Amino acid sequence: MLTYYSDDHHLHHGKCELIDGQLMPCFEKPQRADHILARVKARQLGEVRAPKDFGLAPIARIHSKAYLEFFKGAWARWQEQGGKGDLLPFTWPARTLRRMIPNDLHGQLGYYSFDGGAPITAGTWQAAYSAAQVALSAQQEIAHGAHSAFALCRPPGHHAAGDLMGGYCYLNNAAIAAQAFLDQGRKKVAILDVDYHHGNGTQDIFYQRSDVLFASIHGDPAEEFPFFLGYADELGEGAGEGYNFNYPLPMGSAWETWSAALEQACQRIADYGADVVVVSLGVDTYMEDPISQFKLDSPDYLAMGRRIAALGLPTLFIMEGGYAVEAIGVNAVNVLEGFEGA
Repeated sequence: MLTYYSDDHHLHHGKCELIDGQLMPCFEKPQRADHILARVKARQLGEVRAPKDFGLAPIARIHSKAYLEFFKGAWARWQEQGGKGDLLPFTWPARTLRRMIPNDLHGQLGYYSFDGGAPITAGTWQAAYSAAQVALSAQQEIAHGAHSAFALCRPPGHHAAGDLMGGYCYLNNAAIAAQAFLDQGRKKVAILDVDYHHGNGTQDIFYQRSDVLFASIHGDPAEEFPFFLGYADELGEGAGEGYNFNYPLPMGSAWETWSAALEQACQRIADYGADVVVVSLGVDTYMEDPISQFKLDSPDYLAMGRRIAALGLPTLFIMEGGYAVEAIGVNAVNVLEGFEGA
């Protein structure tokens, strides 16, 4: 399986995030991608290539112009103001406040984010931009006839909506790739999100559309981040009604419970008649992940890959979460090897 990867991910290295009432060292760190890349090479999964540059246009098919302009320019504005350290939001337009875009940098940052887990640093824009190019490059391989490809993206993307960052995510790599498939002639794209945390950004982007089916298996948002999206009764709206499927599972779920949800999600994808599958590949479902509560073990990821392969569809894997850094390479590559060996 061909892998696309960019060293630009190292440019994004946040010092801290707000979690459990404290400013903590970021769980989303460069070593995550480094370990996955090392495992790809050690297992001789296939060639590793640098991404092509498709420019901003395919990203702008998903993200608003105003959001992209803000994100691209935020660090420079922060420096002009004499800012020290990472740029983090501290005010959000909550339910009783007006949803308007202030002129102030911090007001805009609050408007365009939903949590304190997406710090902006000097290299964040370039890292996120390059991650999107990694996804688009792997997408192009499948568009040109490959059966599968792996986009080793960092930072991840599935929490980012069209004009919203959060949950370590800035640009939605899976959504950008899905839209590229559609723009190049595919009629039906399925996105399967197997990350522990619900892909709220991806759901929001496609919630009123029928050309992308979204299926997500994740921790119950009644108890888990992102809390405010990912419930089983969210089935889509308008033209998108019946094309959104969430499988929230309780804390402590192991492979037997998780795989039953995977079976249901795969059946939805098969019934939909998808032309291609985009997998938001999070491996924070692992039993030793420091911020997640499922109990999958490393061999389970081989079985996950085999079940996805049984769909018989061209499949693009896009890296999302996974924070047990020492095991992330084994678990991510196990999915890919299970898929390849099925």
